[in-house]
Amino acid sequence: MSAWTDILDELYQDSWNPRLQRFRAPFAFRGMGRFNHSLASSLVRQAAGSADVRRLELSLLRNFRKYAHNEGATNDSIWDWLALGQHRGLPTRLLDWTYSPLVALHFATEKTVEFGEDGVVWCVNFVEANRLIPRRLKRLLDDEGSDTVTVEMLSAFRTLKAFDASASKPFVVFLEPPALDARILNQLALFSLMSSPSARLDDWLQQQKPSVWRTVRIPAGAKWEIRDKLDQANVNERVLFPGLDGLSRWLARYYMPTGQPARHGALAPARQERNTAAVRRPSRAGSRRRAPATASPSRRRRSAGRRE
Repeated sequence: MSAWTDILDELYQDSWNPRLQRFRAPFAFRGMGRFNHSLASSLVRQAAGSADVRRLELSLLRNFRKYAHNEGATNDSIWDWLALGQHRGLPTRLLDWTYSPLVALHFATEKTVEFGEDGVVWCVNFVEANRLIPRRLKRLLDDEGSDTVTVEMLSAFRTLKAFDASASKPFVVFLEPPALDARILNQLALFSLMSSPSARLDDWLQQQKPSVWRTVRIPAGAKWEIRDKLDQANVNERVLFPGLDGLSRWLARYYMPTGQPARHGALAPARQERNTAAVRRPSRAGSRRRAPATASPSRRRRSAGRRE
C-alpha cells in the first residue's frame, strides 16, 4: 500500500455517522508543510510575545473597518469584519480550516521548498469540541440544528469582549464564514475561533481528550506522490484560488522539476522507506513534468491537471 492510500485512510478515519447512516466526518482539517508548525494565530504571531494582544486586536480591527469601509463587509457586525479581515490577510485570532481532507493535503504539500520536511494535517472533531463551549453558544447551535456557528449566530455577542466573557475557561468554536468569494466556497473553508485573543489552539488541544483531536504526519518522502495525485484529482491553486494569481502559482509549481525521477506509479526507491502515515494522538487522557491538457492552446499533452 502506498503513502497516498495510508494517509487517506487515516484522514477519513471515524467519518461514519451512525445517526445519519452516511459518511459525514465531524472534523475540521488544517494542513501545514512542516510538522513542527504551531497553531498560533496570525494575531499572536504579530504580537511576537511583547504587545498587548487584546489591545492590538482592537486596534487592527478598528483601523481595518475605517480604511476598508468602501470595500468592506455587507453587514457592520464585528464578526463580519473579523471574517473579512482574516480572509484578506489581516492578523486575527482566527485560523483557517477546511471540511475537506484533500484541501488540507494541498496546503501540506503546496510549497516545494518544504518537501524535505515532514508535514502535518491537524484534525479537530468540532462536535466533541462543542461539548466544552458555554451554554449560551450551545443553545444557539441547538436552535439552528448546526455544529458550527455563523456570523449571524454570533451577533448575539455584540463585542469580542462579551464573547470572551461568556465562559470562565478557554474554549474553541468553529465558524463558517460568509461566502465572500469563490475562494471560500472552493476551499470548503471554516475558521476556528477561540475565546481569548492570546490563546493558542495547540496548547488548548493538548489538554483535551483523544476524541477531540489528532494529527496525521505527512512524510517528506511521500509529498511528491501526494502532490501529483492531488493535481490529478484537480485539487490545486488554480481551483482553490480562482483567478490569474492562482493560475500562475499552479503553473509555476506544476512545471518545477522534482530533482529525483520516480518510477511509474511509485516513488523512487530511496523514498520508499518513509511512505507510512503516522498519526499522533494526544498523550494525555526531478525530471520535467508533463503539462496538463489545457495548459497550452497550441499543443495538447496528456497529463493530469492540478487543483488548489
